Amino acid sequence: MLNQIIARKKQRVEEAKKLLPVKEILKEIEKKKKRRDFRKAIASAGLSLIAEIKQRSPSFGEFRRKEEFNYLEIARIYEQEGAKAISVLTEEEFFGGSLSYLKEIKEAISLPILCKDFIIDEYQIYQSVFYGADAVLLISRLLSEREIKRFLNLCEEFGIEALVEVHNEQDIKKLVSTSAKIIGINNRDLDTLQVNIKTTENLIHLIPPDKLIVSESGIRKKEDIRYLRDLGVDAVLIGEAFLQAKDIVRRIREMMEE
Repeated sequence: MLNQIIARKKQRVEEAKKLLPVKEILKEIEKKKKRRDFRKAIASAGLSLIAEIKQRSPSFGEFRRKEEFNYLEIARIYEQEGAKAISVLTEEEFFGGSLSYLKEIKEAISLPILCKDFIIDEYQIYQSVFYGADAVLLISRLLSEREIKRFLNLCEEFGIEALVEVHNEQDIKKLVSTSAKIIGINNRDLDTLQVNIKTTENLIHLIPPDKLIVSESGIRKKEDIRYLRDLGVDAVLIGEAFLQAKDIVRRIREMMEE
């Protein structure tokens, strides 16, 4: 599945470059433009919630039919219910996302927005900035150490943050000499799609204490939240558990209340 996603993503990036060439997109981007502070938002006291918006996923299928996918309403609910940031899936074919969703959601709410996609080309960082992202996801598994450094430098240049995702010790080793400040531990194996929430516990001690830690995937109930809070993570990224619920507000309150 991962190989399929990446192969298609490469094609789409090349198509996008033809429609909006690098020189043109760079003209439109204001470097160091004041953006919403993603890192500060999730570093606030207590366990912060990054709430995710996606229409579907390979592991679950559709959360909402395309015509019923009211992403702006979901974003407003997340903000109202205390999320500190919003993660927006922008991958088109496997997650039903769009960069235009990111732009619209940014205009509809006041929270920092994370562009969540499979970034393999610096052009995608330009796109993310162009559409209003305050942060981007970088997946260590997909990138070389050199690429991670380059992409982190670009993020700094444009005044956005990077959530750098790891799933195993090898992923973490790539980050040792980089400027990564926010580390996301993905409890889902991107190859098998299997989830084990203990992945966070297994890896958290390998990450320097000055980094912000986000636990991602497989967080489904109040007990999971309590477990992760006790481990000392700074934030949780949750999408499926909320989006599967008929009543999103109720599900958020059930899971997040202390």
